[in-house]
Amino acid sequence: MLARVLSSAVLGIDAYIVQVEAHLSSGQLPKFVTVGLPEGAVKESKERVQAAIRNSGYFLPRQHITVNLAPADIRKEGSGFDLPIAIGLLAARGVVRTDYLDRLLLLGELALDGSVRPIKGALPIALCARQEGVPGIIVPRENATEAAVVDQVKVAGVSHLKEVVEMLNGQSPVMAVEVNRDNLFRQNQNYPVDFSDVRGQEQVKRALEVAAAGGHNVIMVGPPGSGKTMLAKRLPTILPALVLDEALETTKIHSVAGLGPGEQGLIATRPFRSPHHTISDAGLIGGGTVPKPGEVSLAHHGVLFLDELPEFKKNVLEVLRQPLEDGRVTLSRATISLTYPARFMLVAAMNPCPCGYATDPQNECTCTPQMIQKYMSRISGPLLDRIDIHIDVPAVPFSQLSEKSPGEPSAVIRDRVQAARERQLHRFRQEDHLFANAQMESNQIRTYCTIDEEGSRLLKTAMQRLGLSARAYDRILKVARTIADLAGADAIESSHLAEAIQYRSLDRHLWLT
Repeated sequence: MLARVLSSAVLGIDAYIVQVEAHLSSGQLPKFVTVGLPEGAVKESKERVQAAIRNSGYFLPRQHITVNLAPADIRKEGSGFDLPIAIGLLAARGVVRTDYLDRLLLLGELALDGSVRPIKGALPIALCARQEGVPGIIVPRENATEAAVVDQVKVAGVSHLKEVVEMLNGQSPVMAVEVNRDNLFRQNQNYPVDFSDVRGQEQVKRALEVAAAGGHNVIMVGPPGSGKTMLAKRLPTILPALVLDEALETTKIHSVAGLGPGEQGLIATRPFRSPHHTISDAGLIGGGTVPKPGEVSLAHHGVLFLDELPEFKKNVLEVLRQPLEDGRVTLSRATISLTYPARFMLVAAMNPCPCGYATDPQNECTCTPQMIQKYMSRISGPLLDRIDIHIDVPAVPFSQLSEKSPGEPSAVIRDRVQAARERQLHRFRQEDHLFANAQMESNQIRTYCTIDEEGSRLLKTAMQRLGLSARAYDRILKVARTIADLAGADAIESSHLAEAIQYRSLDRHLWLT
């Protein structure tokens, strides 16, 4: 007695078809064997499946049971194979009709009472079904909206094993879940925070607007309580709105990590990830026996915020260099190598010294120059080299905190940022994989960031008098190009360079001695 059921599994952020073969044999000792490179959760499924079948009112005789998960050369993990294994066993016994099993993907974790629990990766699995020409999928009810975002695939959400059996036997109607993807996308585009909440800090908000317009990485330096975290949380609200393709890719990554949108169906706002400084390098970059996406991938198309930057372990910060450079992360293991997208804006925050009050006029700093130098040296040159904008964030005076009039809303700032981005897209229309000023390399900087004699003299004077490092030269030009885009100017003017020079505070001798 043999039955085959189609299922699916996720590898990286994409899915592939898995054929679940269930065979019942009465000529051997009763035993339940699962083959096809199953991981721990898959091996344990036999206990859940047998209990769920019995508690749903179906009989499973004591026979030799063999379950094969094909292709057998790829390691399988997770609990999503419970439902297809149970249906395969019931089909092998003749309890379930096999008419539709070759046209449906089944996924779901089973509880001991037969109820179906949610799984990870519903969206990439639905995309796989469409790509492979499978017309329908059956998933847990909690995952149905997420899977139904994919068009050309019918999705049924179920909550119990018995419901699936009756559906396959034609005893109950198939209620396909339908969503209007465009409406769903628009409904979920609202942010819970807004820049109008911020009082004061006009110069910092201006710097963040420049960063958003050019896709520049940012580091904010200021005393405790100056509003660095509050400002960082609002940065995604002024970034250009996600387009549908970006939203689908972002949702795929979160779904694979078990952080799917649930009933919302789609993540339509730019992610904001803020890991604690005790995070490991695997937690930040991704990893595990079967590699999983880390914080840098969960921040794809959004913002990765590292608060108290010098408190992160040095080896953790160093692994950021590849994703910041390449926009992706490659995780290699003995048996597998996976690549996750990781194109994000890095926003870091730190105090100016160990006690935090070196730049605060209201509080006295107790740190020696040696303590400050040691504190600042925790940030390596190669990492700092990838951060274009350095912002001094002063403490907010009471007069500004007590203001009753709201600040400029995010929507107004976002319109200016969007206009600047459109200028960049037009400028880089002949360049491959270049969408923002921050992505320019040296040869592109020479092409698109030319300055006149007056600007050249200003930049030379700044390099000499302020002690700016050599690495600051290209960064200043890129930021100045973004400031010019915000102003709607075709050429970089001296005023644009002067503002860009202000955003290189960590390169000055003040911080290095």
